[in-house]
Amino acid sequence: MIKAITGTKDILPVDISKWHYLEKLLRETFQFFNYKEIRTPIFEETALFARGIGEETDIVSKEMYTFKDRSETSITLRPENTAGVVRSFIEQSLGAQQSLNKLYYIGPMFRQERPQAGRLRQFHQFGAEVLGSTSPLLDAEMIQVAYHILKNLGLKNLVVKINSLGIPEVRENYKNILRDYLKDKKDNLSEESRKRFETNILRIFDSKIEVDQTIMKNAPLLIDYLDEESKNDFEVVKNYLAKVGIPFEVDPALVRGLDYYTKTTFEIVSGSVGAQSALCGGGRYDLLVEELGGKATPGVGFAAGMERILLACENEKSLNLPQDSIDVYLIRVDSKEPLKCES
Repeated sequence: MIKAITGTKDILPVDISKWHYLEKLLRETFQFFNYKEIRTPIFEETALFARGIGEETDIVSKEMYTFKDRSETSITLRPENTAGVVRSFIEQSLGAQQSLNKLYYIGPMFRQERPQAGRLRQFHQFGAEVLGSTSPLLDAEMIQVAYHILKNLGLKNLVVKINSLGIPEVRENYKNILRDYLKDKKDNLSEESRKRFETNILRIFDSKIEVDQTIMKNAPLLIDYLDEESKNDFEVVKNYLAKVGIPFEVDPALVRGLDYYTKTTFEIVSGSVGAQSALCGGGRYDLLVEELGGKATPGVGFAAGMERILLACENEKSLNLPQDSIDVYLIRVDSKEPLKCES
């Protein structure tokens, strides 16, 4: 018997109503905030993700489904969709058509990682990207949109975490400060964190290993070295969230796993899905469009895992789905007589 590939899952009729409910809520919410849907291919040239996400990120170095097609072009099933949306933005000259593009997407992504609750190798994400403005109010709007969706699903056990990664120059200087702090502690780090020390040092903050967490507890924090512009933008985000009543906490160790982030970064986590608690995350990426060959264009976005969100809804029993019902049911009593329908 041929079975589904490990890390993939059939969505059966008994569960499809949950997906329809979520998708309907997403489209209504994005329409309310004036976002337009975009659909990009599920595979792209590998170079797009290597350049956009970063060669040394876990996604590119460990998790991508990559193969060569018959023309020997290296192809990758999309592991996330920001790079694809930005590629489309550049290729289709969307910036020339209007100065501000507010886009959203819904669809499958692919990462070859160990399957666990709420995390599959083929999984589904929705997300949004705004291209064309440096305003930190759009950073705050991203958080507002994501929080609005999760709250409207009835989820209560939510925590909004925010941080600022500053501009690239400040971040590079900070990495040197962090290396100085860790250089005499490096041998005590876990094997994974020792690798990250050389390739992606900020990701050591993400380690769940106790010895790493103990060492990083007293590490200098990037937020204490921010440039004035990043500080001011971060204050605007915090003030906006406070005004619209979205509770948040500043988490200086929140670094996110992708290379393209600048300034504001955020996650919304839930206590209802176990160890993999992040339901969505995102931030600003003002250099990504230029990095992928377009004109310098600021951007900000977020992505959310749909399986993980539905798992949180199931654990909290938050979805109040309409019951399937039958309005009219016809059966044929006598096969010798033609069935007659009268109005």
